[in-house]
Amino acid sequence: MVELLQRARAVFHFFFRTLDLPLVGALCLLMVAGLAVLHSVDGPVHAQAMRYGAGLAALWGLSRLPVVTLRAWSPWIYTLSLLPLLAVYVVGTGKYGQRWLNLGVFYLQPSELLKLSLPMMMAWYLHKQPLPPRPRAVLTAALLIGGPAVLILLQPNLGTATLVTASGVFALLLAGLRWWWMAVALGGLSVAAPLAWFGLLRQYQKDRVLTFLYPENDPLGTGWNIIQSKIAIGSGGMHGKGWGQGTQATLDFLPEYTTDFAFSVLAEEFGWVGVAVVLSLFLFVTARCLWIASQSRCGYSRLLVGTTGLVFFVYVLVNGGMISGLLPVVGVPMPLISYGGTSAVSLLASFGLVMAARQHQPVHAT
Repeated sequence: MVELLQRARAVFHFFFRTLDLPLVGALCLLMVAGLAVLHSVDGPVHAQAMRYGAGLAALWGLSRLPVVTLRAWSPWIYTLSLLPLLAVYVVGTGKYGQRWLNLGVFYLQPSELLKLSLPMMMAWYLHKQPLPPRPRAVLTAALLIGGPAVLILLQPNLGTATLVTASGVFALLLAGLRWWWMAVALGGLSVAAPLAWFGLLRQYQKDRVLTFLYPENDPLGTGWNIIQSKIAIGSGGMHGKGWGQGTQATLDFLPEYTTDFAFSVLAEEFGWVGVAVVLSLFLFVTARCLWIASQSRCGYSRLLVGTTGLVFFVYVLVNGGMISGLLPVVGVPMPLISYGGTSAVSLLASFGLVMAARQHQPVHAT
């Protein structure tokens, strides 16, 4: 009996020693909530479960890599992730442009890879720089961020481009970037906004912005999505209509109810109580990442883990604001709730990096 317990302990230690169990537990609960929402609307539950499995396998594998190895590989991973981002302009496909690569077995969204590789690259570059970053370092970092962000924006994919840019900006802020740099950047964006409106944005993207400002102007057209989403959220009340009892999705009033507006389905079926529970899990994941970052003795790990946690929070903030009419609809899914393949796998893989940073510290931490 004692020998059996020792073997069980050895097996448990082998499989779980590199995992942060509170963080894994919160992520698993969010995945269960996502599968429950998909099941209630007859969505592709089995396909999503398989993607979650692939993501958890990536999380486990990455958590076992020494952080010094990840740090050394960061420039190569960043460079290699740019190649499919360029390839999508040659052989890419998509409803609103060239966003996906058909690999036969599955479709790959190359822009999702940058959500993993750009924070690694920024952490690798900035951890060696004097703090706070000097102007030359800031400009170099801006090029590292701006290059892939522009490529993603031109696909066009405004939502993912925004998140990729946010990941780079968060890394700079965590490295001690002076706030006046942010003021300069915001001023530059204000000047560039009219140019982007007339020169870069497609008509459907402009419609999304106008719909955000005036959704009631076209309630049966461009304003339909956000109006139906608000109805779904409001009709859920405090306790919701019950699992599988929502009407906005099942009667096809709510569009994209497995992807962009999956959280609206959750709000209708589980009400404010369900929303509060899921939001608490999101906040716990973010806080846990920031706590792990604060405990790290390695500058690379602090930047990588802190950036991962903050970008995860921005995912939640943007999708929540989008479905409630507080932000324009930009096609950002709710993490681990919305249906998605590349996004779910890349997101879970990023938490594997978090756990690798927590478990392994370099001999000479800097």
